[in-house]
Amino acid sequence: MVTPNEKLAASLAQLEKLQGRGRRVFRSGELTRVHRARLVRNGFLREVMKGWLISCSPDTDPGNTTPWFASFQEFCAAYCTVRFGPDWHLSPEQSLLLHAEYTVIPRQVVIYTPKGANNTVELLFGTSLFDLRERDMPPDADLTDRDGLRLFVPEAALVRVPEAFFVRHPVEAQVVLSGIRDAADVLGRLLDGGRSVIAGRLAGAFRRIGRGDVGDEILGVMKRAGYDVREADPFEPDRAFGAPSRAQAPIVGRLHSLWETMREPVIAAF
Repeated sequence: MVTPNEKLAASLAQLEKLQGRGRRVFRSGELTRVHRARLVRNGFLREVMKGWLISCSPDTDPGNTTPWFASFQEFCAAYCTVRFGPDWHLSPEQSLLLHAEYTVIPRQVVIYTPKGANNTVELLFGTSLFDLRERDMPPDADLTDRDGLRLFVPEAALVRVPEAFFVRHPVEAQVVLSGIRDAADVLGRLLDGGRSVIAGRLAGAFRRIGRGDVGDEILGVMKRAGYDVREADPFEPDRAFGAPSRAQAPIVGRLHSLWETMREPVIAAF
C-alpha cells in the first residue's frame, strides 16, 4: 500500500518537472487534479486565481506576501500571454520603472490590449490587473520583451510619459535618460508625432542631468523642422543630480542616483 509520504513524493516529482528553468507560476491544467490538490493541501502550491497557481514553501505563513511578490511579474507575463497572445503591453510609466530596475510591486498593473474588456482581475494581497482596451497596438519597434513582459523601449516610453512622472520618479527618470545614447534615439519619435511640447520637456530633462549636448540637439533639430519648441525642466527645482554616467548598467546608475539623493542626510547624521 502506498503511504501518504510516497504519494506526496510522487506529486513533488511532478512539480519539480514543471519548475525547470526556475518557473514559479503554473496553470492548473499542468498538473492532475490529485497532484494539484495534494500539493496545495501540503503548502507547496498556492492558488492565485481560478486556473493559476504559484509555488511556495510549506512553512510559509498564509499571510506572508513574499512568494506572491517574487512571482508577480512572472504571473503577469504568463497570464497576459495566455489571455491576449502577443497583443498586449504595459504602460509607458511602468515600462520606464522596470527599465530603471525599480522592482516595487504596484497595487495594480494596467494592461493595454485591443482585446481588453476594461475589467479588473483581483489577485492576491490586494494586487490586481486591469485590462484596458486600446484601439491599436503600438508599432513593433516601440516594444520589447523583458522576461516575458511586453514593455515600451525606453525611447518610446520617454515620449509618452506625462510630466508628472519626472516629479514622482526622479531617480528612475535619471537612470533611463542616462542610458539614452544620443538624441537620435528619441528625435525620430518626436518628429513623427510633431511632439514639440514633449521635445522641450526632454531637452530640459537631459540638460538637468548634465547632458546639455543632447538637449541642444533635440531643440536644434525640432526648430529646423519648423516646430516652436520651448525648453522646460520637468524635475522639481531642489532635486539634486550627480554627474552623468552613461556606460553602466541601469542598476548601477540607480545606486549612484540614490546615493546622490541621500548623501547629504547621511553625512549630516555622522
